[in-house]
Amino acid sequence: MLERRPHLDHVLELLDESPVVGILGPRQVGKTTLAGLVAARFSGPVTTFDLEDPESLARLADPKLGLQGLRGLVVLDEIQRLPELFTVLRVLADRPGTPARFLVLGSASPAFLRQSAESLAGRILWYTLPGLSLDEVGADAADSLWLRGGFPRAFLAASDEASFRWRGGFLQAHVERDLPALGLRLPAETMRRFWTMLAHAHAQLWNGAEMARAFGVAEGTVRHYLDVLCGTLMVRRLRPWHANLDKREVKSPKIYLCDSGLAHRLLGLRSMDALLGHPKVGATWEGFVMDQVVSRLGAAPEECFFWGLHSGAELDLLIVRGDRRLGFEVKRTTAPRLTPSMRAAVEQLGLERLDVIHGGDSTFPLAERVRAVPLSRLTLELDPAGL
Repeated sequence: MLERRPHLDHVLELLDESPVVGILGPRQVGKTTLAGLVAARFSGPVTTFDLEDPESLARLADPKLGLQGLRGLVVLDEIQRLPELFTVLRVLADRPGTPARFLVLGSASPAFLRQSAESLAGRILWYTLPGLSLDEVGADAADSLWLRGGFPRAFLAASDEASFRWRGGFLQAHVERDLPALGLRLPAETMRRFWTMLAHAHAQLWNGAEMARAFGVAEGTVRHYLDVLCGTLMVRRLRPWHANLDKREVKSPKIYLCDSGLAHRLLGLRSMDALLGHPKVGATWEGFVMDQVVSRLGAAPEECFFWGLHSGAELDLLIVRGDRRLGFEVKRTTAPRLTPSMRAAVEQLGLERLDVIHGGDSTFPLAERVRAVPLSRLTLELDPAGL
């Protein structure tokens, strides 16, 4: 079992600051394991409710009665299955002396869980648990992490084929069980087809009209499908950054599957040889590297953008925090070069620095405020404290 120490320390810090802390992440990403590690470090009684367990649901038939007498740490796993708990937590979080702290685990975003946004505003701190990262598995395992993805069971599987099978089961369970459990009555086969189409459009601009034509439905329908996969943390919508309204900037978001392993499963790529020979190899590597950058720097979704002009200049990833702006380009090459597009991004966006993440071995300058950084040295060259 991987302890995932940085995430453990961060959640413990949040519990010191807030009476309610939410850990978000896809199913099977390790939320329950992390909560168990938090409970082991917590000084005081711990009570755990698994909201997929009938016994736990029976104990919470009257939520306020079931929770108000508890002390110490209370863990509520799969909170999206009982959203009425959010209103009760608001009342319990306001009690003087904070007799209990609540750790809630959810497989959907706060925007998707509207009750949480309304009921617990100002009383909850959210933490999104990503898949495994290079920080945790080491640079030597980068290819395996890219191929299999960051779900612990997929990455740690006995073989590539076993990992491929696990990811297939995950995809099936998500469309057949998880989405209906959220009250989403969507045809499983339709969602699977849509998800596969997104895998083929990975790292591209969203084109709802084209997707709608392919399905023979209204554009609003495919936009709803996209909202569902984004809301359940399967797909990332990377928003465009608008730097200069006088220029013809790209205004459509880019779409990325949140896990490279799931993208490869949807594309039918069982091995590294199959991946390296596929037309989407550059796109999935781009998404994988960007995930590693975001995870390393601890950037929140609202801090992440891309930038592009219809004339061709673009930047793969822009991270904005306060008045600081860092840019990242991903080049699957061993010898990246400075391009006019990079110069334009540095000048027009006022970047503090632009890092070109590449597949070689060395870090070296390309120009003032521009450097090439190999993926193998990402954890050494990117300092989270520097953002």
